Amino acid sequence: MLRAMAWNRRALVTAALALPLAACVKQAPPDPAEIRETPPPWPAPRDAVSYIDYAHLSRLPLDASDDPHVLTLEVSVSGQQVEVPAYVGIDRLRAVQAPCHTHDASGTVWIEGRGGLDVTLGQFFDVWGVRLTATCLGAVCGTISVTADGQAVSSARDLRLREVGHVVVRASAAS
Repeated sequence: MLRAMAWNRRALVTAALALPLAACVKQAPPDPAEIRETPPPWPAPRDAVSYIDYAHLSRLPLDASDDPHVLTLEVSVSGQQVEVPAYVGIDRLRAVQAPCHTHDASGTVWIEGRGGLDVTLGQFFDVWGVRLTATCLGAVCGTISVTADGQAVSSARDLRLREVGHVVVRASAAS
């Protein structure tokens, strides 16, 4: 019994000393955003805050859920489906999210919070950290075709996500 009490007292003293020290430790700065020009898969960036800033979007708290809009995003490269991963645009370490983000790997993209009205497909790919241009997606350069709700899109990066419910991005290499 005395031994158990001594352990409890030691645990309390250790916790009392460790908690103030932990509060003094500065959070590591995020790695800079690097837009990938690689083949898939493309996991969600760990330091999403850098990618949110790169895309010129607002940093929102994780509980920002006002004015939600949901859309489905399908991506394929050379005929192969590409997973849109969970936590694109969510920085769990810093408790912030972009106005465009994913919660799971279903292809569902959430648009919500301040700044959500003007989010574009190009900004979503910037937050994801994947190169999207008129002719390239990641490492594949050639033909990029984008449809929104079944209609062809002429300027993929400028597509406003708030105005659509289903986006398909297909990339194939130049022959």
